[in-house]
Amino acid sequence: MTSKLHYTVPGMSQPDAERVVELLQSRLYACNDLHLTLKHVHWNVVGPHFIAVHEMIDPQVETVRGFADDLAERIATLGGSPVGTPGALVAAREWDEYSIGRATTQEHLGALDLVYQGVISSYRAGFEELDELDPVTQDMFIAQTEQLELFHWFVRAHLEDKGGNLSTTGAGSEQEAAAAASE
Repeated sequence: MTSKLHYTVPGMSQPDAERVVELLQSRLYACNDLHLTLKHVHWNVVGPHFIAVHEMIDPQVETVRGFADDLAERIATLGGSPVGTPGALVAAREWDEYSIGRATTQEHLGALDLVYQGVISSYRAGFEELDELDPVTQDMFIAQTEQLELFHWFVRAHLEDKGGNLSTTGAGSEQEAAAAASE
């Protein structure tokens, strides 16, 4: 996927820069997909808690859209060419299309619980590898993960009971999580 870089930052080898660009590009795809998914939820959520969830989602959209820009600019800094086209995203992604349309707040939040689990897990998977390759990019991943985990908590706060049990525990798909959250 990654083409040969024409240059990279001082002190980083070409092969290391190429691997870092691959990691950045995968997160760029994830963030572009996530901010569009969040906007989809923002437009399609209904029910008694509509306004609370509708307004909670928009700042998440803007923050994640900013993450995508930061990731793309880091790719360019390392001598790469960020790919932000929809076709490339769809071809490269390893996850399914968001599957919930017009639905209640609880259904969307249940599905978003699984979406955030996937995105956060993929960020965390890059931490260790980046420790050896590029601590600058690792710091970026860590900072973005901190915000994503905060947003995930906002979502999960709507899904837990007073004992801290999540309604989505054990769900293996967005559809299952949506159904469990709406019970």
